Amino acid sequence: MRVPRDLSGQELIRLLAKLGYAVTRQTGSHIRLTTQECGEHHVTIPDHDPLRIGTLSAILAAVAGHHGMARDELLTLLLG
Repeated sequence: MRVPRDLSGQELIRLLAKLGYAVTRQTGSHIRLTTQECGEHHVTIPDHDPLRIGTLSAILAAVAGHHGMARDELLTLLLG
């Protein structure tokens, strides 16, 4: 599945909530999310609209790696 080009930081935060990620802190325009599923994992999301494609791709790769799935599986789970 192709990475969306118009996803904002707030939309990504809402989507990652499906995987148990919750906001733990915010410093400026960067929001840190944490999950306890599959062990503790932290990811930092910039509150930008839209997210740059490289930034979004790196975040998705980190989340997919933590949950032991391919990036395409993660995108299908999040975006349907």
